[in-house]
Amino acid sequence: MSEYEIVCGESLATLRELPGHSYDALITDPPYCSGGTTSAERTSRSAIEKYVSTDSVSGLAMPDFPDQRDQRSFTIWSSIWLTETLRLVRPGGQALVFTDWRQLPAISDALQIAGWRWRGIVVWQKTSARPQPGFRNECEYVLWGSNGQLDPDHKPPFLPGVYTHPSPRGKARQHITAKPVDLMRDLVRTTRPEARILDPFAGSGTEGVPEYADIAQRRLAEIAA
Repeated sequence: MSEYEIVCGESLATLRELPGHSYDALITDPPYCSGGTTSAERTSRSAIEKYVSTDSVSGLAMPDFPDQRDQRSFTIWSSIWLTETLRLVRPGGQALVFTDWRQLPAISDALQIAGWRWRGIVVWQKTSARPQPGFRNECEYVLWGSNGQLDPDHKPPFLPGVYTHPSPRGKARQHITAKPVDLMRDLVRTTRPEARILDPFAGSGTEGVPEYADIAQRRLAEIAA
C-alpha cells in the first residue's frame, strides 16, 4: 500500500497550511448539511435526525458530527474549501466530490465558483435505500471536475457513469455515512496508480474528529500490514 498521513484537525485551517500543487487529485465526501429544513432540525444531533446512529446489524454505536448549515451557508462554505483544494491540486489534476440530491445544485455551484472545471456527474446507486411512496432516493452523486485541462499525459480507462454498490453494513460500516470500499476502488481508477490523493473530510466536523481519526488510522494500518 502507498504511504498515507492522517491529520486530526479543523479541515479548512489545515488545508490553508499545506503547500500548493502538492496533490494529484481531490476525492472526498464532505458533510451534506441536508438533513433538516428548519433551525430546530439543523441544530439537533445529525445521527438521530438524519442518519441511523446505531448499525441495525452489528449494534455498533457511531460518533456523531455537526451537519447544521442551511443551503446558502453550505454553498458559501463549500466554495471556500473547494478554492483551497484547487490551490493544492496540481494543474491537470481531478476532483471527485460526493453529494446527495438535495445539495447537488449547491455543490455544483460551489465547485465552479472555486474555479474547478465541472466535467460531469457520476451516479452511485445504493441497492439498500429505504422504499418510499413515489420514487425512492436510492442514489448519491459524485461531481467530477478538473484543475483546468485534464493531464494530457495520463489516459485513464473508459469508466462507467453509474455504479451499483450496497451501503456498508455490519462491521464494514465504520462511519455514519460510510461509502463502500468497492465504490472508492472504482473511483480512484481515474487517477494514476502513484497519485497523491487529498481527502479533507476523512473525519467530519469537530466532535467526531478524534474518534473517526482513530478509526481511519486503525483501518489503514491494518491494510498496510
